[in-house]
Amino acid sequence: MAGETGRPLRADAQRNRDKILSAAVRVFAEEGLEAHLERIAKEAGVGSGTLYRNFPTREVLIEAAYRNELIRLCDAAPDLLATLAPRDALRAWTGRFIDYATAKFGMADALRALVDSGVNPYAQSHEMMMAALTSLLDAGVEAGTLRSDISAADMFAALTGIALTSGKPDQREQAERLLDLTLDGLSTDRR
Repeated sequence: MAGETGRPLRADAQRNRDKILSAAVRVFAEEGLEAHLERIAKEAGVGSGTLYRNFPTREVLIEAAYRNELIRLCDAAPDLLATLAPRDALRAWTGRFIDYATAKFGMADALRALVDSGVNPYAQSHEMMMAALTSLLDAGVEAGTLRSDISAADMFAALTGIALTSGKPDQREQAERLLDLTLDGLSTDRR
């Protein structure tokens, strides 16, 4: 990740940035828009100066936290495909999708405020998500373990429905069952 100057961040600076973004997702999800940035800095184990040096405004931090979660999710697809069978990679990725959606729902007020300020944190989100899902589905079709008649848009709709109905932390067991059911429906062997 490059800093504002375009130069890559030092390893310690990148770790601090990553810790701030992870803490921001947790705190905004718990407290919403009114979350204190000092609490985020404290949870990240950095000083306020480090937080503000990386993220000069609340809006910049909210957008970066959301985008970081999206990128982490989408970047996981090739890594999972490199280490797992395609069907298993898709199942692991769908669990991560529920984690992502849960964090996004928790940050809903903060994200709405960002949109109201004229910033679109969702620019390119759909395209990134479709690309990740397409790669996972295509690998399963090529391996002969997933049906070929299900599009990335179909899968995204199913995942969104699961997240909306079971995406709260206390409903994780139900979400997992629904993910398994969905993947069973996609499988050529109908486990």
